[in-house]
Amino acid sequence: MSAFRTPRSHTDRLRNRIADGDMVRVAEEALRVVDFSRGTWGGRWEQVLNQLRDLPAERRRELLHALADRFGQAGDDTEDRCRHLALCGLVSEDLDDDPLAAERHRALDDLARRQTFWYAARFDVLARAELAAGRPLPPPVVAVVRRASLDAYRGDDLTVLARQLTDPVLNVGEAWAEQAMRDATTPDWQALLRHLLTATASKPTAKWDKGARALLETLGTEAVRERLLSWLALVGRPRTLQLEPRAWDPDINSAYDPYNATALRGLAWLLSLLPPHPGTARALGALVETSLRKVAGIGPRNPKVANAGVVALARIDSEAALAELARLATRVTYKNTAKLLDTALEARATALGLSREEIEELAVPAYGLTEVGRATHRLGEATALLEIQGTRAVLVWRNAVGKPVKSVPAVVKRDHADELKELKTAVKDIDKMLSAQSERLDRQFLARRSWSYAVWRERYLDHPLVGTLARRLLWTIDGRTAGYADGELRTLADEPLTRGTRVELWHPVGREPAEIVAWRDWLERHGITQPFKQAHREIYLLTDAERATRTYSNRFAAHVLRQHQFNSLAAIRGWRNKLRLCVDDSAPPATRELPQWGLRAEYWIEGDGEEYGVDTTDSGSYLRLRTDQVRFYPIDAPENWAHCYGGEYAMWLRDGQDPVAPVPLEDIPPLVLSEVLRDVDLFVGVSSIGNDPTWQDGGPGGRFQEYWTSYGFGELNQSAETRRLLLEHLVPRLAIADRCTLEGRFLHVKGDRHTYKIHLGSGNILRTPNDQYLCIVPKSDPSAPRTGYLPYEGDRMLAVILSKAMLLAEDTRITDPSILSQL
Repeated sequence: MSAFRTPRSHTDRLRNRIADGDMVRVAEEALRVVDFSRGTWGGRWEQVLNQLRDLPAERRRELLHALADRFGQAGDDTEDRCRHLALCGLVSEDLDDDPLAAERHRALDDLARRQTFWYAARFDVLARAELAAGRPLPPPVVAVVRRASLDAYRGDDLTVLARQLTDPVLNVGEAWAEQAMRDATTPDWQALLRHLLTATASKPTAKWDKGARALLETLGTEAVRERLLSWLALVGRPRTLQLEPRAWDPDINSAYDPYNATALRGLAWLLSLLPPHPGTARALGALVETSLRKVAGIGPRNPKVANAGVVALARIDSEAALAELARLATRVTYKNTAKLLDTALEARATALGLSREEIEELAVPAYGLTEVGRATHRLGEATALLEIQGTRAVLVWRNAVGKPVKSVPAVVKRDHADELKELKTAVKDIDKMLSAQSERLDRQFLARRSWSYAVWRERYLDHPLVGTLARRLLWTIDGRTAGYADGELRTLADEPLTRGTRVELWHPVGREPAEIVAWRDWLERHGITQPFKQAHREIYLLTDAERATRTYSNRFAAHVLRQHQFNSLAAIRGWRNKLRLCVDDSAPPATRELPQWGLRAEYWIEGDGEEYGVDTTDSGSYLRLRTDQVRFYPIDAPENWAHCYGGEYAMWLRDGQDPVAPVPLEDIPPLVLSEVLRDVDLFVGVSSIGNDPTWQDGGPGGRFQEYWTSYGFGELNQSAETRRLLLEHLVPRLAIADRCTLEGRFLHVKGDRHTYKIHLGSGNILRTPNDQYLCIVPKSDPSAPRTGYLPYEGDRMLAVILSKAMLLAEDTRITDPSILSQL
């Protein structure tokens, strides 16, 4: 066999078999060709196939039956069986014989559970043979052919076949598409679905809009909106027909069907042509977020659909659409979509003669709130109080006599179903917007923003939604610091502050320690929980080591971080980063541009590891990063680049550019230095493998053992020190206070079985005797323990430490077998 491994040698051998006139031996040689070529008939293998096609019809009929007699040799493998059937189809064109029709039908059923197939294998031949026999292809098979025709490498025959398959209009397997096809019961609705499939450009053309408007005029805008929104509500649901991934496939069942994705883009564009409606903006925003959700082995589910959603929102002239754009701008981290959002908001700001910051402030809707954080709705004899409590909106119900009830009154469900649905939708919208606005405010410290007093009160302090956040923050009014308590702005001495000219967001940098402590006490005295750290915000001052290095900080060097977690967190905090792949490629460091200060911050990182599949994902991106220096450059300085798997960073100079030196750390404004280092501390504190309680073995090959131990039980970083100071006040108030003491880096908890030490940075636990490690894995989103007053939200590690302390203080009541086995 080894002598016949090239197309030419097979051509010669097959020619000899044909000359002998023995079709059985010709069939055997043809099957050897299939084995060697793996069913690929492109290139020079086509010459072999042509010899068979050129045979007279009667000889081909003999060959077909000889091949059919040997079908059992194909075994049970789907691809082997399909290749055998494809060969039969290729040599039997124009013949009326079909000895393997049943086998072909079963093979197509097997193919129907695939995402796609390699075009050169010519599995499309089976589909053509089925059509030639007068049998329509099952919808799942149509879907496979369509998906295969969209692959980057495809044959013209496959593309032509896919275009001929017009029924069903969309691919089956996705809930939204199947519902759309059930709803499209008339020719006009079918025409609408077909029009959606023509949305192949990056944005709609005038011609596309014209065709869409004609359909809207025929079908009616309200009817179209109602149906389209019901379809969008199903996008992202689990597939109705699960596909069978191959070993090397990504998570194809969580991805969009690429054929239907084009229709989703058209659906978004079509919605933008309808009269503005809050439900439309909400649905488009959800489509953007759903389309950017990460899928293993793929990344964002479908950025093109997300971009279509942004384009559609940008075309809608309404407050709801603008609010959705502004909300998404605080949430979206995918670079191209984030750029589209920025462009849309800048364009809207320019059109209104406002700044980008102003347009984001004005975009926040009230969601029906009639006062800050509250609205009362009368539904028949019942009353619903919509109230913002912390970072969540809640509905509180009262019956006809004003008595509080725990659930929605039955009469409301029966007689006011639509109003109830709107209220529940408002609660969800408020929760999303509160989160977005909290993140936006947390990024305002470096924005150098100030407001006139009247504008600030309107957009912040007295805004029905933003006011619930602004009234829990500290502000500087004409140089005097004030907070909101007991219905008024008040100074540290609780004196009312009723007037002002200019307002800024207060920051602890540059303040005397006594003032900071006093404001912390003020917040506690008034029971105010800040939406994020402000009075308790970490301050990062220049160290002697950084003065010695002058132009860079090693404060956060030599850490090992989970790359994908770091990448997502960096994007949320306004940093630009590129995933490191285990390939021959280079990348700039993680950077944050600070245009208000004319600076660019850089955090130098590199991929960790060498073994593909152990140190990387299946798609080749590193699982972990190693960290190095933090530097600052002028914002227009050329970028530094380094190889993804390590090596020295060097400035990439173009067109005769001169290198630009980093800015000395002593020249960086203290506020900028502190906020940038706080970001980096956050990246390390959240993304470090030292926080993972399951890594006590040191990870792959145990090579991270030393780092995990030194981080998981070592010196506290600045955020952990802040956590320690808070616990000094908090622990005495706990129900388990008599069992807890703070010593150095640990919270000591006395249980009935053992005494435990919980590290205040990582949350890792050591137990007596001999400081044995105790592995307790927290839930991914644990409920905050009942600890009474907390001065700020958002410190998940604090919640983890407290929940572990409460668990261990009553260690005789632990029932979890994984924990009990360690006790």
